[in-house]
Amino acid sequence: MAWIVTQCLALAATAPILHPCAAHASGRHKPRPAAVAGAFYPADPQALSKMIDGMLEQAAPAVDGEILAAVAPHAGYPYSGPVAAWTYAAIRAQVQAGHAYSRVVVIAPTHYVAFDFTSVYDGDAYTTPLGQVPVDREFARRLVKMNPAMRLSDEGHQATADAPEHAIEVQLPWLQRILGSFQLVPIVMGDTSYESSRALGVALAKLLRGHSDTLVLASSDLSHYHAYAAAATIDHKTLHALQEYDYFSMSRNFQWRAQGQPGIWEACGGAPIVAAMIYAERMGANQAQMLRYANSGDVTGDKSRVVGYSADVFVRSRHSAAVSAPFALTDQEKADLLALARESVEYAVRNHEPYAPSAPSSETLDREYGVFTTLTEDGALRGCVGYTSPSKPLYLTVRDTATLAALRDPRFAPVAVTDLPRLAYEISVLSPLRRVTDIAEIEVGRDGLLMKNAASEGLLLPQVAAEQHWDRQTFLEQTCRKAGMHANCWKDENTDIFRFTAVVFNGKSGE
Repeated sequence: MAWIVTQCLALAATAPILHPCAAHASGRHKPRPAAVAGAFYPADPQALSKMIDGMLEQAAPAVDGEILAAVAPHAGYPYSGPVAAWTYAAIRAQVQAGHAYSRVVVIAPTHYVAFDFTSVYDGDAYTTPLGQVPVDREFARRLVKMNPAMRLSDEGHQATADAPEHAIEVQLPWLQRILGSFQLVPIVMGDTSYESSRALGVALAKLLRGHSDTLVLASSDLSHYHAYAAAATIDHKTLHALQEYDYFSMSRNFQWRAQGQPGIWEACGGAPIVAAMIYAERMGANQAQMLRYANSGDVTGDKSRVVGYSADVFVRSRHSAAVSAPFALTDQEKADLLALARESVEYAVRNHEPYAPSAPSSETLDREYGVFTTLTEDGALRGCVGYTSPSKPLYLTVRDTATLAALRDPRFAPVAVTDLPRLAYEISVLSPLRRVTDIAEIEVGRDGLLMKNAASEGLLLPQVAAEQHWDRQTFLEQTCRKAGMHANCWKDENTDIFRFTAVVFNGKSGE
C-alpha cells in the first residue's frame, strides 16, 4: 500500500476568527486600580492576607524540579482559591529553597472586550489592596518588538465598571504574599489562535533563555457550567492532554470551541496555557504536573452548573517523566473498528445518510483519538480522510472518517454500491502529538510527522517512511513537501515538527 496513506486529507481547525478592536489611545498613565477587590477577594489588606495565608497552609504540593511556568485559576477566592493555593504553595517552596523570581509574566484571556492581538500592558503598575506591583516596562517594550502579533496597549486591562477585567488582578495578591517585591509583565490575549500562542511563547523563551529569575503564569479556569460529573470528565480530559504535553491538539480543540464547533477540551484561558507550555518546553521543561483539581460544586454544594479549576506546573526536572505504556488496541477492538468502518460506508452509500452505531462496550473505543481511514479498491487508493487531533470518541471518528473517505474525498468520485465488495479498509489511530526538539528523536517506522509553519501544514503516517525505505532526512523532506513547503522547511525556526505513533490495522470488505 505504498504511498496510499501519503495522500490522506487531514481535517483541521479553520482559521481563527479575528475581532475588530476598538480604537483606544495608549501611552503612559496612572497605575491600574484594583477592579474586583471586595468582590473576587477581600478589599481589606489584613483580611486578604489572612485568607491567602490560610489557604496556602492547606496546600501540600510535591514538585520535583524547577518550576518554569504554571497555571492558576482566576475565579473568586472562595471558589477557586483552595486550588490556586496549590500553585502558589509550590512556587513558595521553590523560593524557600533558594530560587529567586524577580519578574512574573502573567498571561490571561480577555473576558469583556474583543481585539485581535496580544496586549502587553503599557501602564506603570497594577494595584491591589496589598500595594502596587510595578510593570517591567523595558521588558514589555522588548517583548512586543519580537513579533507584530503583540502590541503595547491597555486593551483587555481596563478596570472600568462595565469591563472589570479580573484574570490578571486576582493572581497578584498571591504573588505579593509569596514573593514580596517583583516586577510584572501583564499580558492579555485577544487572538487565541495557535499562531498567537506560539508567537508569545517563543518570544518569551528567546528573551529569557539563560535567565532563571522569571516565572510565567497562565491564568485560566477550565470548563464552565456543566453538571458536576460531566465537568469532571471534560476537565480530566483537558488535564490528561496537558500532562501529555500535546499543546498543539489542545490549541486546535480550544479554537474549535471558540468558533462554536464541538470540541473535547475546555479552558477559558486555553491560549495562555498553550503559550506557557510552549515557553516552558523551549526553556527545558520535561514534565507537566497537575497538582490539584476541583470545581465550584466542591465548595458550594450546587452541582448543577459548575466551573472547573486546576493547579498545574511545568518543570525542568533531573528525572524524566514516567513513560506511559504505548497506546494499543486488542484484536477484538481492531476487528470491531474495521467492521464499523465497513458498516458505516455501506450504510451511507446505500441510504445516503450517516450510520448510527451503538455505543461500544469497550471503554477504549469511547475515548478520543486522532484517526485516519484509508479505502482502497483492488489495491488502488479510493479515498483517505483523517482528523489529526481528537474531536470525538474513537468509534464515532472511525465512522466519520470512513464515510468521508468514501463519499467526500474530492479526488475521487463517490463510492457506488457496485464498488462496495472490492473495498479494503486501513485504520490508523494516532497517539498524542509531541514537538520534536531534536531530530534524533525521530525513529523511522515508529513515528509519524506533522509539520506546521503558519498556514502550511502536512502530515505523513508512520508506515509511509517504512514502506518507502526512507531515512530520517528524506522523511523530513517529504513531510515538508506534503505541507506544500520547500524540502528544507524542517530547518526553518518557524516550522514546528510534531511526532506521533499510530496503531495501524486493515482488512477487506466482508472480513
